[in-house]
Amino acid sequence: MSVPQPRVVVIGNEKGGAGKSTIALHVAAGLMAAGRKVAVLDLDLRQRTCANFFASRKTWSAHAGVTLPMPMEDGLGDLSRAAGEAAMAAFEAAYARLLPEADHILIDTPGGDTALSRAAHARADLIVTPMNDSFVDFDMLGTVDPVTLDLVRPSLYSETVWESRKLRMMADRSSIDWMVLRNRLATTEARSRRRLDERVEALSKRVGFRIGPGLRDRVIYRELFPFGLTVADLSAEVRPVPVSLSHVAARQELRALMQALNLDAEV
Repeated sequence: MSVPQPRVVVIGNEKGGAGKSTIALHVAAGLMAAGRKVAVLDLDLRQRTCANFFASRKTWSAHAGVTLPMPMEDGLGDLSRAAGEAAMAAFEAAYARLLPEADHILIDTPGGDTALSRAAHARADLIVTPMNDSFVDFDMLGTVDPVTLDLVRPSLYSETVWESRKLRMMADRSSIDWMVLRNRLATTEARSRRRLDERVEALSKRVGFRIGPGLRDRVIYRELFPFGLTVADLSAEVRPVPVSLSHVAARQELRALMQALNLDAEV
């Protein structure tokens, strides 16, 4: 009898500041709240946002005397000063150890083209690419004509995902789902938003990704971050900040994200 394989979710693009780590830790918290065994591999070796978040979560919950679900120990340690081969070996070992134990493996990748990031993308069942609501972030996905704003060609990152899909198909005849999230939506001029929407839609048909809702730039996300918490964790016992109707909207937003990603979890 074959052993069930975990769902591998890679959060990636090659641009910093798009909200990759924010998406990763919220998806992880949503899955853990639903009772899933989740492993989080933080490959952003310098920033280590996810690793630091869950360290804060452990400290806060111990101080508050509450029990919170935690991701599985990844065993990566501090690789910020590790050479390329050593970092790759550590990733391979951690991934192999977690594969038979986790229900979901989430991999947060750095903003840039690295060997670690490419290795992670090739293992994905689902690639999640957040982008902010601007042509600055769209440039990470595709190039537009500076005069007409027509789509000219996919970007290097889109080609990286395409190559990962080819490698995965050659390896085990399976496909990689790809979703681009419209993250941190802002109030923009209607014509600019429409132009961007049209280019994202055109590129999605050309290179094959789905378009989904991300997370807005809400105060509650920033308020909860220092505690290692998300809106999925809030309860009568877990309430480090006053709860308001905006928190209900944030929880609904996270629920919509999880549903769009086809992740089996209740938030």
